[in-house]
Order: sequence, then C-alpha cells, then structure tokens
Amino acid sequence: MVLYSPGRTSSYPTDPVDSGIRIHFLGGGDEVGNVGCVLEDKTGTRILIDYGLAPTRPPRYPSECPPIDHAVITHSHIDHIGMAPWLVGHHGTRLHGTTLTAAVSEMMWRDTYKVSSIEGYPLPWDMRDLDAALGAWETHDMGEWFEIGAWRLRFHLAGHIPGAAMIEIETPEIRLLWGGDMDTRQNPNVAGAKPVKCDILCIESTYGGREHPNRLEEEARLVARVKEVVSRGGLALIPAFASGRCQDILRILHTAAPHLEVHFDGMGTRVTKHWMNNPEHIHQPEGLEKVWRWARKVRSKSDRKKALEADVIVTTSGMLDGGPAIWYLNRLRHDSANAILLTGYQAEGSGGRSLLDKGSLPIFGNITPVELEVSQFQLSNHAGHSELQSFVRACEPRHVVFFHGDTEAREAISAEFTQQPTPSLPLNGTSLNLK
Repeated sequence: MVLYSPGRTSSYPTDPVDSGIRIHFLGGGDEVGNVGCVLEDKTGTRILIDYGLAPTRPPRYPSECPPIDHAVITHSHIDHIGMAPWLVGHHGTRLHGTTLTAAVSEMMWRDTYKVSSIEGYPLPWDMRDLDAALGAWETHDMGEWFEIGAWRLRFHLAGHIPGAAMIEIETPEIRLLWGGDMDTRQNPNVAGAKPVKCDILCIESTYGGREHPNRLEEEARLVARVKEVVSRGGLALIPAFASGRCQDILRILHTAAPHLEVHFDGMGTRVTKHWMNNPEHIHQPEGLEKVWRWARKVRSKSDRKKALEADVIVTTSGMLDGGPAIWYLNRLRHDSANAILLTGYQAEGSGGRSLLDKGSLPIFGNITPVELEVSQFQLSNHAGHSELQSFVRACEPRHVVFFHGDTEAREAISAEFTQQPTPSLPLNGTSLNLK
C-alpha cells in the first residue's frame, strides 16, 4: 500500500547542489518501468522526469516526489505517466509533454483508475487530481526550446511510440540528454531516434545484453503465421498493447495481407483516433488513415460476436490480463484451429506469461487450461543491445547513466563502456552527482 505523507516521506535529499547536476531516481533506476527521476543543479532549478507506476500485480510505485513545480513527461505509457495526477493534486506541478502525450493522458489515467477500482489495489490519487492534471499540461513541439528556471530544454524524436520524446537539457554547466524509452530503428508508425551530442546521457537499458531479431524478418514471420492459421480455417487472436503495438500490427497486416478480415477492439481504437488527430507525430499519417478505414472496429456486443467469424482479431490487453482479449479467448479456446499470437513482453505474473509457462491463465477468476497453439514474436519498440551501444557512442557523452533495466541488462550494456564514457548504474532512492 502507498502511504505518502507529502513533504515528509520522500527519499530526496534536502542539501543544496554545489556543482554539476544531481540525478535522483524515485523509481525506474534499477528496475524496468515505474520511472520517476529528479534533476537539480546549483541554480536551484529542479525538475522531475516522468512519474509512473508499474502495472504489475500488485502494482509498484515510485517513492514520493518532493515538492516540484515542473515535470517533463516523455510519453504516455502508464509506467511513465501513471502517477502524474498525484503530482498535480499535491504539488500543483506543471506538466510538460508533446501534444500527443497530453491528448492520450486522460484515457490512460481513467483506465488506471478503473482498473484500480476493479482489482482493489491502492491508488494515491483520485478523480479530482485527474481533473486537475488535465488542466496542468503545457505542450511543446519537437525541436522547440522552452525554459524552466535557469535551464533550456527541447524535445527530440524518441522512436518508441508516436509522441514519445527524448529531452535535451542545457544548464549553465552541462548538456544532458534524457533518452527515456527509445528505439533507433524505423517501426511502422514512427521513425527512429537520432543521436544528440551531450555531456551526460541518461538512457534506458531494458534490452541490454539482448539483441532483437531483424525487424522486417520478424514482421514477415508474423504475417506467415497468420496466413497459416487462416488457411486451416482458424482465427488468429493477437493481444497487443493499446498505445503502439496494436497500431503496428494493423499496419503490418494491411501492408502484407490486405485481403484478410481484421477486427480491431479495445482501448487501442480510442488511442488511434488521438494519433490521427495529431498527424505530425506519425510516420506517413496517410497510411494510418488507410489502415483505420480498412480494419473493422468493434463498437458493440453484437460487433464482438461478429468478430468471432473474422480472420484476425487485434485487441487489448497485450499481456492477457483483462480487456476484450480474455472474452475472445474464452470463446476461441474450444477450436484447435485457432491460435494466439503474442507480440510483446509478457511480465512475471501476467496472464500471457502464465499461458506460455503453464498452458493456462485466469479467465474470469478461474484458472483455465488453453490448448491452442501459442506463438510469440519480438516486435519490441525498445532499442536492443547493439542499438544502445551505437547510440551512446554517437552521442559522445562523458558520462552515461543506464536506468530502466534489471541488474543483468544494465551490467551487460555498461560493460561495453569501461573508460569513455564513464558508466553509472543508479539505484532507486540514491543520488548521483555528475559534473
């Protein structure tokens, strides 16, 4: 349970910064997701980057944030944005982000609130905080300089999902680049991140020590599997994350197999509408509009029943923890011609992980065996080990801070940099002081 006592339980130090910059992780330092990090220098300028929660069971929360006037949000995934309403409700914090991140935030927060009510986990903010947070946004275009205190900041394309941003920060002493969740590869809906010269680079390490398969080959493997299932009279159920993965899957299928009947259900349909209203963040937005017209949107119970006769259903939740995917799975599991195609990471404790490891998962409260074929595809929009290594070297920093990764991943990528740049592996609740 979260028991924040605003102003009294934060791990953030009270002593002033004498030089350089203090980097203090409230969450996400030595773990994946759950990100929140305070940056401060001797001018007294202090910002928070992201404030999320990890949607595990039970959820994980970052430590309490100290009083903060400005928070910069890199993107709209819940492990980076989920606790922002608490900031606004308790500290009156101004939120900075791209137009698309701000547009999607209400949906993400309302879904978090709904899930917390259903599952009974504690949430330290309420609907009043959510409403206040919606009015706290100050949006910025990519490449547009803006000022916070004595610092100048601007956003760069992160390549993770549309609207995701890296943050370049220019202080009187140093230039810092916050990479956030990023990918240098082209994906169906957003171009890859480009290096930015800096003194200090803070970068994720989710896939440190691991290489991704060739993206185009993996997409082709997915399409081939779908066609195989359909050719034997089955239906391919593709659980996918609402913001990023659903839209990628639809684009892949529309390009390679436009003859298929594909139905699109879940929160991803609403996210896609926001994407189309912010086309400046989308790679070839006219292509997304074609996909939107092609896919059959599920809007009612009768639509959902009709979808059971389709070739493919793309729907949330991506980890089979709820949403329409469970409803479909419960009805499709009796016909062995059908198949489940997982396209993303399946966290410990998730329905998808249980299905992979045990062949069963919770369906409406009951552990249910599922005897369908299950395939998994690696379509991550995080940089792999080689991409991380190349990006770090191209930025030419003096220091590189590897966060957002488990111990094994962070040690693997930091081992590539023994002298220049100097690597740091932060821990939650402790400070780094870099000059």
